[in-house]
Amino acid sequence: MRLTVLGSTGSIGTQTLSIVRDNPGEFTVEVITGNRNTRLLELQAREFKPKLVCAADETCANELRTKLADMDIKVLGGKESIKEAAAFENSDTAVVSVVGMAGIEPTLAAIRSGKRIALANKETLVAAGAVIKKSLKKYGGELLPVDSEHSAIFQSMLGMHDRSEIKRIILTASGGTFYGKKLDELRDVTPDQAMHNPNWDMGAKVTIDSSTLVNKGLEMIEAKWLFDIDIDRIKVVVHRQSILHSAVEFTDNAVIAQLGAPDMRLPIQFALTYPKRMPIRDNELDLCKCADLTFEEPDTETFYALELAKKAGRDNGTLAAVFNAADEEAVELFMSGRLKYTQIAEAIEYAMDRHKSVKNPSLEDIYEADKEARRAVAEDFAGGK
Repeated sequence: MRLTVLGSTGSIGTQTLSIVRDNPGEFTVEVITGNRNTRLLELQAREFKPKLVCAADETCANELRTKLADMDIKVLGGKESIKEAAAFENSDTAVVSVVGMAGIEPTLAAIRSGKRIALANKETLVAAGAVIKKSLKKYGGELLPVDSEHSAIFQSMLGMHDRSEIKRIILTASGGTFYGKKLDELRDVTPDQAMHNPNWDMGAKVTIDSSTLVNKGLEMIEAKWLFDIDIDRIKVVVHRQSILHSAVEFTDNAVIAQLGAPDMRLPIQFALTYPKRMPIRDNELDLCKCADLTFEEPDTETFYALELAKKAGRDNGTLAAVFNAADEEAVELFMSGRLKYTQIAEAIEYAMDRHKSVKNPSLEDIYEADKEARRAVAEDFAGGK
């Protein structure tokens, strides 16, 4: 299998390359892309010898050209180069793990080029789900989820006879860093305190989002588009152990779930090799050694961003793009000390309340909603605090 890894220097990208490393002969890496981490991009290029390396930052691309001058590797720079990388003709599968709204257009480029897309970028479906689905229908592309929860849902549906058999999706959440806390206990939380997820090793933004349950809200919206299901038929349950990754309840009340150790290599690898399964080292799940598996309702009074996500997911317009962008801006402001932790959800609600949703949006409508939300949070909300 010939791979393009968009965002090869991030958490998902590096784990994807570790799967390649552990399975010699199964994969070849044709393209890798990053932003500013030229040191890691160079190391990856020397190890995996792709035909193309792209850095979204032009200065870093120039630096890479010098560093890789002794190798037969093409180096491109700039944001447009990521779209070119996504459409690279000698690749079968594109792993899309770039961060944020930057994932939308490369995903569309990969779809148009007929690739399988292993999607690890939430924002692409959250903000532009309708656009992505239209493109998939037009070009006949294949999109498989990389998130552990969505992969679990996908795997739980594999034996399904017909979509009408689905009663609801059960989406599990670890509960995040501040499980059990109330609002008044969270007002003075620092970024360092918010950066410790109990089960998963993730990037800073995703870890903060996990702690506020925004991440689970984004996953609800993503699941709506991935599995063509109304968002009110997606139930979130807190499962602290992160062993049962999600489940599907069917009309006869049977619940089929996927269980596994908290290891992102499993959903990444399954998205690459589906329908085939391959061994993975050091991630066996021994049920006899598991702690008790517990499930409970999320605290949506303290972590009410989850309810805001449901509202955004019901909209079918640009409101979900506003939810996503307002969160991104608020998290950045929190990390820089300009907002309190509890103001993240407040900022999202502020931006959503002021937005007039555009139904059946174009990409331009989505980008405009994104900019509007960021401006509302950074200038209006934060500026007045």
